[in-house]
Amino acid sequence: MELDFRTRLLPWLAVLAWIFGILLALMLIANADFGEAVSGFFNGAFGGRNLAYLMTTLSRATLIVGMALAVMISFRAGLFNIGGEGQLVVGGLVAALVGIYLPGPGWLVIIAGIVAAMAAGGLWAVLAGMMQLYVGVPLLIGSLLLNYPARYLASYFVSYPFRDVASGLPQTHLVPDAVWLPLFPGTRLDMGVLFIVVVAILAIIYSSSTVPGYRARMNGLAPEFTRASGLPVKRIVLQTLLLSGAIAGLVGALAVYGLHHRFTDGMLVQPLYAWVGIIAVLLVGMVPWAVPISGFFFAAIQTGAAGMERTADVPKEIGLIMQAVIILFVAGRISGVNLAGREDDNGH
Repeated sequence: MELDFRTRLLPWLAVLAWIFGILLALMLIANADFGEAVSGFFNGAFGGRNLAYLMTTLSRATLIVGMALAVMISFRAGLFNIGGEGQLVVGGLVAALVGIYLPGPGWLVIIAGIVAAMAAGGLWAVLAGMMQLYVGVPLLIGSLLLNYPARYLASYFVSYPFRDVASGLPQTHLVPDAVWLPLFPGTRLDMGVLFIVVVAILAIIYSSSTVPGYRARMNGLAPEFTRASGLPVKRIVLQTLLLSGAIAGLVGALAVYGLHHRFTDGMLVQPLYAWVGIIAVLLVGMVPWAVPISGFFFAAIQTGAAGMERTADVPKEIGLIMQAVIILFVAGRISGVNLAGREDDNGH
């Protein structure tokens, strides 16, 4: 047990050491005050008047953690669904259109919009699964390629048929005020974070304590054994992708109803929520309880970097450099595991 704890802890310490070292080097290059920059980083991530920056971090973490949970569900089943970006965009666009054009009480429109967004995201993910099962297109390729039609279709819709021409930008009209997610009193943090907390709890329970979650995990660890056991592999694949895509669609709806209040071209693509979610999952080895912590960690890096720029005039792109270091670490770790597996298979 002690050895296992050390095995899990050492990679984190290595990441922190790399980040600290690179941060120190960049401070020296920029001729910035290191103490002031670090203070600005932590203030930007967790401080501010009335903890305003912490609320910003939580708001960003809502979307990153949501996308990380979506990825975790499919990755643990051995399904490399990297089409989260497309499922996120489709969900966000559908939620915006439902919010704008569906009449009715605000709470009812929110529910309808979230359900529609989850259905859209889930079906977009299932499409990639069907391409693999019935056409032979690998899920890794199919899900990746489906990101592009989702992105460009959304761009077309908000640039032409559903565009708010008066705004001068490629974006939809604002959803009515009644459809906005309420804010926590005295803050700018919307209650979408509660949805993600609930989803995180359900995802952890699903992955560790339910029969479908166990079967999905078995399919990820030993697909041949799963087939030999007579389990319905196709159903497991489609069911898992439906769940994964539905969570991504939910995140898109929360971004529209809670943060942006409309769908703007590129608003869910440029921040790289889906890709950061993948990194967050891989960093913690797909351990369900650790995924929300990892997602919050990445959100803090992004908002902290902005705080560092405000305080010490250090470019916030340093946050991107930190993420790149972590990506290299994760890639190296995965390569090491694969090489070790091959050596074991070869009996060395």
